[in-house]
Amino acid sequence: MTRNLPASTAESPLPELGAPVPADAPTILVVEDEENLLFTLRYNLEREGYRVLTANRGDDGLRIAHERSPDLVVLDLMLPGLDGIQLCRQLRRTSQVPVIMLTALGGESDKVAGLEAGADDYLAKPFGMRELLARIRALLRRAGHGERVGPAAPSLRSRDIELDRERHELRRDGQSLRLKPKEFELLLFFLEHPGKVFSREQILNEVWGKDFHGNARTVDVHVRWLRQKVEVDPARPARLRTVRGSGYLFEG
Repeated sequence: MTRNLPASTAESPLPELGAPVPADAPTILVVEDEENLLFTLRYNLEREGYRVLTANRGDDGLRIAHERSPDLVVLDLMLPGLDGIQLCRQLRRTSQVPVIMLTALGGESDKVAGLEAGADDYLAKPFGMRELLARIRALLRRAGHGERVGPAAPSLRSRDIELDRERHELRRDGQSLRLKPKEFELLLFFLEHPGKVFSREQILNEVWGKDFHGNARTVDVHVRWLRQKVEVDPARPARLRTVRGSGYLFEG
């Protein structure tokens, strides 16, 4: 999956995901130069109900932090322009914003350097998204923002179907249908991106994670299972469509 990111922006350089967030939601600045991870972080944070700003260079991240005053910063240690240590030190000159540092360098000396530069927490790659979200919630609670965090919406609707986020349950025409965990995540992904075509590789990265070692057939199998639950005629899908040569499209 290839995306060309602009050098800098005070708004996210990534495609619009369209997930609504509350007006008073905490704002998180993510500074990460690895584009797939940056996209994944933004997607998951917006899905949790946060406002997200992004940068792929340290110097741009510092400028955005000064201009937009985010409630929390997630930054990579190894960044072009200004590395994570330098960025954190400069932030600490004028701000006490909570900072979580991400790095592929898992040595104790690297962790100590990050914490001494002013980071509040430190997470070694690869990390689980649930762990990162839990650490973000903990830091925001300490900073007084915990009550404002929450899912963007309790459920998502598309014509005759409704997906309940909390129960992981699909309702179609009033009938409840249980979903397997990956079926739920895949349908949630499609419902949050109606009318957009995604390749199998993109879907694998966003739903299964970039560390998943399976192949694209996994997506095909789960799409086939989902069609049994969301299509009137699964043999002639009108909602979860195959776009030949490209991937899949969910018609909202």
